[in-house]
Amino acid sequence: MDYYIVIPAHNEEAFIALTLDSLISQTVLPKKVVVVNDNSTDKTAEIVTAFAKENPFITLVNKTSEAIHLPGSKVIQAFHKGFETLDENYDVIVKLDADLILPNNYFETVLNIFKKDDTIGMAGGFAYIEKNGQWILENLTDKDHIRGAFKAYRKACFQQIGNLKPAMGWDTVDELLSKFYDWKVVTDSSLIVKHLKPTGANYNKTARYKQGEAFYTLGYGFLITSIASAKLAMMKRKPFLFLDYIKGFIKAKSAKTPLLVTPEQAKFIRKYRLQKMKEKLF
Repeated sequence: MDYYIVIPAHNEEAFIALTLDSLISQTVLPKKVVVVNDNSTDKTAEIVTAFAKENPFITLVNKTSEAIHLPGSKVIQAFHKGFETLDENYDVIVKLDADLILPNNYFETVLNIFKKDDTIGMAGGFAYIEKNGQWILENLTDKDHIRGAFKAYRKACFQQIGNLKPAMGWDTVDELLSKFYDWKVVTDSSLIVKHLKPTGANYNKTARYKQGEAFYTLGYGFLITSIASAKLAMMKRKPFLFLDYIKGFIKAKSAKTPLLVTPEQAKFIRKYRLQKMKEKLF
């Protein structure tokens, strides 16, 4: 199986070399790696160019966009820019962040997961962050969820879910749509990915409202949004975030913001989320 990687990167000079080092050290090398330099003002492009000279499968694409960092839309627009430069000769497509260190066997293991079962649409490991000199699990999501920082998709699944949505919630809706189309999402706890920059480190108040908007555009409805908001605020140990999320949801509903899913998909998503919540309670 051949895999292609797209890495959106904005001012990642501190980390991008570590990420690319871990890619060129993989036991099964990627066929193509596209780094999208998204409006960086630092040495990101120079570092990638140096790697590309030594490793012909790495290419650099430059993109200009707004400097403001909002979760979701900006990074996926950069992903699309890189994806457009690729051909169709891949079995697995990967969206990767530019601040990761992957274990050397990461993609060999992921490809083996895909090879074992044709109904597996997505596969990945777990994000760990450094705290007091130790690498600990970045506990923001459930064990059956693959973090947005490292998403690997089987080609047929990726095409069926319609590529990645340029909006916050893209890395939840992709999995929900995969399940809607009967694809399995598989995680492997042996794959420890070092996440060098904790999630949301650069997000502002506008971004916090965006989380509530994302819950709305996923078709969650108010009940599931309230439960999901409370859970996320508790996980982040910032209870007042709950109010920001609810405000974001209400603002999106009032503005009649378009959903990322069809009414049929939204109905499936609500049923699925409620079922998962019940399983955890009982």
